[in-house]
Amino acid sequence: MYTVVERELELGLVLSPEHSIPVAARLRYRTDDPYAAHVTFHIGSDSPVSWSFARDLLIEGVFRPCGDGDVRVWPAKPAGRSLVCIALDSPDGQALLEAPAAAVSAWLERTLRVVPPGSEHRHLGLDKGLSALFAMASGDELRPGGPWPTDESPDPAA
Repeated sequence: MYTVVERELELGLVLSPEHSIPVAARLRYRTDDPYAAHVTFHIGSDSPVSWSFARDLLIEGVFRPCGDGDVRVWPAKPAGRSLVCIALDSPDGQALLEAPAAAVSAWLERTLRVVPPGSEHRHLGLDKGLSALFAMASGDELRPGGPWPTDESPDPAA
């Protein structure tokens, strides 16, 4: 079982310094994928466009420029409006989006209440996965040195 934190918001797709168009988007955070933030853009096509990147990248980008490569995030304050700019780069093209900083920050705060920074590893289910692997291994025929051959096995040709 996992928790989902979502937020619908309208972003501005920047076409030029003077012009942007609204794009409906959904921010999504899932506790079973605790390091990632997901954003889905509804651009009027049959299938929405989705991106996933580190939640920490978005958190840091609210305060200072960060990111390198496909996703970069930074704060901006044009005409007194507090924005979070998100630059996306893919083989299919590039996009610059502007999000209201208050909406992004409020959503991030909700994610941080659900999974505080530094506790993400507790939500990965590693213990459950390891237990399942060990349970499978316990059914294997146990041989000296374990179920796998080692370099120290006697050489039949020796």
